[in-house]
Amino acid sequence: MTETHCGFIALIGEPNAGKSTLMNRMVGAKVSIVTHKVQTTRARIRGIAIVDDAQLVFVDTPGLFKPRRRLDRAMVSAAWSGAADADVVVLLIEAHRGLTKGVEAILETLKDRFAAGQRVALAINKIDRVKSEKLLALTVKLNAAYDFSATFMISAEKGHGVEDLKKWLGTQVPKGPWHYPEDQIADVPLRLIAAEITREKLTLRLHQELPYQLTVETEKWEERPDGSVKIDQLIYVVREGHRGIVLGPKGETIKTIGKLAREEISEFLGRAAHLFLQVKVRPNWLEDSERYTEMGLDFKDGN
Repeated sequence: MTETHCGFIALIGEPNAGKSTLMNRMVGAKVSIVTHKVQTTRARIRGIAIVDDAQLVFVDTPGLFKPRRRLDRAMVSAAWSGAADADVVVLLIEAHRGLTKGVEAILETLKDRFAAGQRVALAINKIDRVKSEKLLALTVKLNAAYDFSATFMISAEKGHGVEDLKKWLGTQVPKGPWHYPEDQIADVPLRLIAAEITREKLTLRLHQELPYQLTVETEKWEERPDGSVKIDQLIYVVREGHRGIVLGPKGETIKTIGKLAREEISEFLGRAAHLFLQVKVRPNWLEDSERYTEMGLDFKDGN
């Protein structure tokens, strides 16, 4: 019988470094939401991939940045605890941005928090944006700044170099039984994935600060006799004015968001979904422990 391997891989990096895109590419399906806006990932989302005899459980962590609010602090804390619990850490850096102040801060924290034996791989992402000589210089600079176990040049969006990284990770995880069935691609409740899909559509559609001041929760999930599912979701905003923006003129904005979210949820589930959205004003949701629990974050970490 083949000896199996299984382990946890934490993806860390600055906001927008491409962690969610990389995890979705590794898993072969969209399990983490992706937008062009920073700090989109809030919860720790787990995606599952198989390479040869190894099962890789990817933890897509919120981006590491200087936190300002309670939610920011809880997100950064979740990212570091995800890294601390992992068998291997992959640090994603954007090729065109290089060694930023944010990356320097991450490297310092890695040195402070992790023992010498912890495997940390460097993945330089978005390599199609820079010339090869600049990439080589950046690799030398980064490896001088931290003792990485291995370095990979990748484009998570286009797939370049991702298979090499995946194969290497398969050789790094410990021996042991697989944690999940072979066909499972995520360890996240379907209710949360559905809420995250709706939040992605809101984030892409709305501008400026508003996406950071709203949250989406799946209130009811009802399996119907015909195999379809009825999903009731609440969108919490902090101000009445925000409610008006989310609804849009004559309710057009919420209608469009609902349609896009319903289509993607149906596709993800492989069956029809009936989605009903309600927008509620909750001025203090950012200070409400229940909202954090729903997102899989620890409210106390925001102190």
